[in-house]
Amino acid sequence: MTIEDPFKHSVLGSGVFYRNPRAALDWLEAAFGFERSMVVSDADGKLVHAEMRFGDGYIIVDSEWAGYVASPASVSGKNTQSVYIRLKDGLDAHCAQARAAGADIIQEPTDQFYGERQYRARDPDGHVWTFSQTQRSVSREDAEKLGGLRIEGWHR
Repeated sequence: MTIEDPFKHSVLGSGVFYRNPRAALDWLEAAFGFERSMVVSDADGKLVHAEMRFGDGYIIVDSEWAGYVASPASVSGKNTQSVYIRLKDGLDAHCAQARAAGADIIQEPTDQFYGERQYRARDPDGHVWTFSQTQRSVSREDAEKLGGLRIEGWHR
């Protein structure tokens, strides 16, 4: 028997851990345009669980609740993952909004040989976020020539 997800999650999301997850919720709204979809607090007001949406994707924003989860700020700024987000339009304006909110832009908006324009930003805790927008359709063969690479498979 299949039970429908009452929260209508997409099939893939990501968990992002912060030293101060409540501040992260505010920052992610202001800088990147995420929207809170659920915030759960205990009787003392401590954040227990939070979810944010961006388009049809979602992230879980949480604290460093166990020894095996940490904010990059707690591990010398190192990242073991990066969150990738595809924008439909407005990439440069999105970057400007993120910069104005205090994001460290570690890669300025740049056109890529495979037809995307992207930028990378580091949030106050050190997480790296990559935002991308399709600029043009490029065939696998053209991407191989332009990038000097051998590519197996391609977007369909």
